[in-house]
Amino acid sequence: MHPDVQNEVESERETISELSLPDALALALQIHRRGHLTEAETLYRKVLDIAPDCADAQHFLGVLLHQSGDSDSGIKLIRKSIALDPGEPNYYNNLGNVLVEMERLAEAAEAYKKVIALAPDHANAHNNLGALSKALGRFDEAAAAYQKAIELNPDHVDAHNNMGKLLSAQGKTKEAIAWYCKAITLMRHNPDSRKLLGIAYYTLGQTEKAAEVYRQWLAEEPESPVAKHMLSACSGKNVPPRASDEYVESTFDRFADSFDAKLEKLAYRAPDLIAEALARACGEPEKRLMALDAGCGTGLCGPLIAQYVHRLVGVDLSSGMLAKARGRNAYDELIKSELTTYLLTQSGAFNLIVSADTLVYFGSLEEVLGAAHQALQEGGLLIFTVEAATHEAINKATNTAVSTGYRINPHGRYSHSNEYLRQVLPAAGFSMFAIESAVLRMEGGSAVAGWVVTSRKANGNAIKDDRTLTAVPK
Repeated sequence: MHPDVQNEVESERETISELSLPDALALALQIHRRGHLTEAETLYRKVLDIAPDCADAQHFLGVLLHQSGDSDSGIKLIRKSIALDPGEPNYYNNLGNVLVEMERLAEAAEAYKKVIALAPDHANAHNNLGALSKALGRFDEAAAAYQKAIELNPDHVDAHNNMGKLLSAQGKTKEAIAWYCKAITLMRHNPDSRKLLGIAYYTLGQTEKAAEVYRQWLAEEPESPVAKHMLSACSGKNVPPRASDEYVESTFDRFADSFDAKLEKLAYRAPDLIAEALARACGEPEKRLMALDAGCGTGLCGPLIAQYVHRLVGVDLSSGMLAKARGRNAYDELIKSELTTYLLTQSGAFNLIVSADTLVYFGSLEEVLGAAHQALQEGGLLIFTVEAATHEAINKATNTAVSTGYRINPHGRYSHSNEYLRQVLPAAGFSMFAIESAVLRMEGGSAVAGWVVTSRKANGNAIKDDRTLTAVPK
């Protein structure tokens, strides 16, 4: 924590009983908004020690517990705040938001409808109800709700963005562009609007227009890691060997709350493919492996490999993702770190490393695979997925005669060729490996092809198994 915040918290711990209740609660909220959840929780609880029936403290502590991964306890406190002050519409709105993230959609709809009953002009509730209707496939109801939110608040940026996303989901990408452009005019520095506009353009095959969106964004915000990365992805210029820490952290912190729900809609299979590859490599499960989930995200792999694992560590750059993973209770330790940096400190610590769709944010794999080799014990397994690219596509993208073996795509992720994987695995010290083709997920109605790689750190005289197999999606 920043020293200034630490001093502020420690000072407040000593003097909170001398502050007025509104001042004490305001300080807790301020620290909460800065993202210092542990310290904010301490202050909320001190407020409640003094005033157990403070509805706001109950409510915001409930929201915080949900953010920290304890959603059940969070909902109990939010419901308690509603019991204390049943006429406050924002309590129901936040309850709906939490229930959506827990995929309890029917309950969430009732919460949003309660907001509207209490405050018919609550534009955020109409917007949230629209997002819920879209998730349920009720597109007409979603459009009506977004229109109502915009009618109540013509400057509602999220409602304009959401209308664009609704049209995109219906294949009406050209119409969606107008809504994204309007959102940008309402809030020029809104990153969501700019990114969505770029996505709309490259979805239409207009990659140069997408690049121009990101170019203008970067000109206005030179420090934006998202603008910088997406400009490289769409222009093919100044392509980094991997996505920057800042890009990954900012992207996934924003994405954490809705990550699992969105992936479910995309028929996301990477964690299941990892678990199936592990079963093929190990046979009957024995809880004996010291394992690392490299780029664990919200922890989707953890429960799937638990029957093989004696101890499981998860590492990720996104604190938001780690908070969600913590709620699964599948990990013995969760660590916030850049992956290669962490691996280099873990010599011989693991006999299993799994990584589901993390290396899609790496172009060059030499360094990270070398670090993984160092972190594995002799005979240890490395199982990972990446998106697939052909040599022809890579050469076309890079416009060079000699391919690097990987390419960055307009969506910002990298894809790798089978030939490149065959080169880089033995170069990193893996003497046994199998490369299987599989569908990782659906995107825009199309299958995303990928590779599932199972590799082993083995003795130099071990037999190399460098097969390329075709896995039929289940």
